Amino acid sequence: MTMETHPVPTEEQFNQAHALTRRLREEIGKAMIGQQTVIDQVLIGLLSAGHVLIEGVPGLGKTLLVRALARCFNGQFSRIQFTPDLMPTDVTGHVMYDINNAQFNLRKGPVFTYLLLADEINRAPAKTQSALLEVMQEGQVTLEGKALDVPRPFMTLATQNPLEQEGTYPLPEAQLDRFLLKILIDYPDESQEQHLVSQVTHGAVGDSLDVSQITPLVKPDSILSLQQISAHLQVDKQVVDYAVRIVRASRDWQGINVGAGPRGGIALIRAARAAALLAGRDFVSPDDIKAVALPALRHRIMLAPELELEGHDADHVLEALLNKVDAPRQ
Repeated sequence: MTMETHPVPTEEQFNQAHALTRRLREEIGKAMIGQQTVIDQVLIGLLSAGHVLIEGVPGLGKTLLVRALARCFNGQFSRIQFTPDLMPTDVTGHVMYDINNAQFNLRKGPVFTYLLLADEINRAPAKTQSALLEVMQEGQVTLEGKALDVPRPFMTLATQNPLEQEGTYPLPEAQLDRFLLKILIDYPDESQEQHLVSQVTHGAVGDSLDVSQITPLVKPDSILSLQQISAHLQVDKQVVDYAVRIVRASRDWQGINVGAGPRGGIALIRAARAAALLAGRDFVSPDDIKAVALPALRHRIMLAPELELEGHDADHVLEALLNKVDAPRQ
């Protein structure tokens, strides 16, 4: 399926785009059982041309989710296992001297792909984590002074273990800010876990991740078209004002030491547009802003130490903030 890109989508293009996003959602759900909210948020990241950080304990299907998404649009997929001894050049690539030909050859790293899974990114030190900064922000890698573009669409899906686990390094603030969304993945409920165990163990040898039942639906060019359609959905001035008021309130909110910057408001609008497309609306509502507020802002604020000692987390504080900021009437 190929869709032409136009600045303002027609009704037919919008309907076609919505139908395609719903099919993507359904196909990923074939492999990823019991994590519908997580699937939706990852698709919002894809439609927004953003990067996502997925946090959860090992074994919840983070790698399976990325493989399922990659198979849906038949795109190239690379995985980097971050470890304490991983070097920046293992991520970006390097220039090698070929003694046989007496010349330097460029060896591109795994970032030259459509979907990049940075697995357990917080198990590598900050220097290696920072190797992703340029490619996530600019869509390019500089090697030996030469800027090389990565394929488009390019999306980084990074996973991290909770910081209280042994052998983890906190991500630098500049790195966190490059992620459009921070998604939390938790254990499935009992019925979903029973379904998951039955499906994975039915006639299977070992516990390898199976995405063979997923049907490739689109090509990378179609993802670019979906991103264009999402970017041009209508956003009323009052809805923009609502997003800005939420972000500005985080800077003065009791219990928040560092609030979200202007990029937080930008992330809210970008993600809300994608959420509206996924819901089948060609305009953004205040409810779309609320729906994406936690994943768009939870990694952009810093709580006061006393709140963390009392067991509070960013989501609790943001939920209290959202309840106090008046939403525009629809």
